[in-house]
Amino acid sequence: MMWHWFHWGFSGWGWFMVVVMIAFWGLIIWGIIALVRAISHRSNSILNTGHQDAIEVLKIRYARGEINREEFEERKKVINSKD
Repeated sequence: MMWHWFHWGFSGWGWFMVVVMIAFWGLIIWGIIALVRAISHRSNSILNTGHQDAIEVLKIRYARGEINREEFEERKKVINSKD
């Protein structure tokens, strides 16, 4: 028979190809999961911005000297009045 080199089972490159295929699909699945997590984390961080974040940004801008004391107090009142 012409198939004398074929053994019932994997040998040599057969096992290597199985491992490569499992690793390939594992990486594809891992990449999809990582992408979904990154997108959901990004959307959650966008939704969670609010009062405290605005105050923190205002404090940072004041500390950097981008705004003066009067402007800081005025903007802080505006942020607090929106609650």
